[in-house]
Amino acid sequence: MKTIKKVILAASISTVALAHSSFAADVTFRIHQFLPAHSNVPKLAIEPWAEKVESESEGRIEFQHFPSMQLGGRPQQLLDQARDGVVDIVWTALGYTPGRFPKSEVFELPFISPNNAELGSRAFYNFVQNHAGDEFKGLKVIAVHTAGPGIFHSKDPIQSLEDVEGTKIRGASRLVNMLLDNLGATPVGIPAPSIGEAMSKGVISAASLQWEAVPTLKLEQMVKNHTEFSGDKSLYTGTFAFVMNPQAYDKLPADLKAIIDKNSGEDTAALFGRAMDEGDRRGRSAVVTEGNNIITLDENETARWQEKTLSVRDSWIKEVKEQGIDGVAVIDAAEKTIKEHLSQ
Repeated sequence: MKTIKKVILAASISTVALAHSSFAADVTFRIHQFLPAHSNVPKLAIEPWAEKVESESEGRIEFQHFPSMQLGGRPQQLLDQARDGVVDIVWTALGYTPGRFPKSEVFELPFISPNNAELGSRAFYNFVQNHAGDEFKGLKVIAVHTAGPGIFHSKDPIQSLEDVEGTKIRGASRLVNMLLDNLGATPVGIPAPSIGEAMSKGVISAASLQWEAVPTLKLEQMVKNHTEFSGDKSLYTGTFAFVMNPQAYDKLPADLKAIIDKNSGEDTAALFGRAMDEGDRRGRSAVVTEGNNIITLDENETARWQEKTLSVRDSWIKEVKEQGIDGVAVIDAAEKTIKEHLSQ
C-alpha cells in the first residue's frame, strides 16, 4: 500500500512538472522606460500591451518591466539601449534626443497636432511609416505616438499673449523653448520632476506641460491657474516611441513574430494615445476638484497665438533644410495625414 502511494505521488509530481514546463516562456523580454510604474502610460498602455502579448502567445513570450530607469542609464540613452541590445524594448520621448528625429519633430510644432492624443497618435504612426521611417533605422518600431495638448500652468493668470512676456516658463522640449522665446518669455529647461522645486524657489513662475502630468507632480497644489486653447489643434505636443531591438525580434520563430506584429502598428499607437487622453482627463479633473482657475482662450485670442508662432515653423524649416530635408513638404505631409484622421 505504501509503495502504491509513493508511485501515485511520484506520478502526480511528474504531471505537475510537465504542466509547468509546458507553460514556461520560450523568451523573456525586458522593457525599460523612465516613468514610475503607476504613471499613466506604463499602467494604461505598456502593461496591458504586455499582458495581451503574453496571453496571445500562451505564455511563450514573457515580459519583465523595469520602470524609472531601473536598469541604469539616463532617459536620453533608452533608444540606444534598444538598438544595441542592452535591453529588448524601450518606451521613451523622442524629444530626449534633439536632432535625431528631425522629420518626426514636425508633430511637435505649434498648432500642428490635434488636441486628441488617440487621433494624433494614429496620424503620427502613419506619418512615420510613410515619411520618416528612415529615422528609426536599427529599431523595430512597435508604435510611435503623441501626447495630448500642452498647456500652461502658472502662478499668475495667462489670458493673452502679453501675459507671457518676461515670464520665466519651464519649456517641455527644444521646440517649446523656441516657441517661448518667440513669445517674449524666458524658457527654462528643467525636467518635469524638478518643477515643484523650481516653482518654490522662484526659478520659474509657470510651466508648459500636459494635463496628464498634473497629479503625479501635484501641480494643482503649486499653482492656481491653467491656460488652454480653443480649436482642435494643440499649442504643442510631445512625441514618443515604443521600440524593440531588431535582433531580439529576428530570433523569434515565425508564429511569435506574428504575435508581435499583430500588436504593433496604428492600433497600438492608438492604445498609447488613449492612455495619454485618459491621463489628461484625470489631470484636468484634479484641477477642477482643487477649485483652480481654468482659462480657455477664445478663438480670437488663440488665432493671435497661432499667427505669432508661425515664425517657429519658419525657423524649423531653415534648420532642417541644412540637413537636406524639405521642411515645407514635411509640414504639408503631416497636416494632410492629420486632416485625414480628423475627418474619420
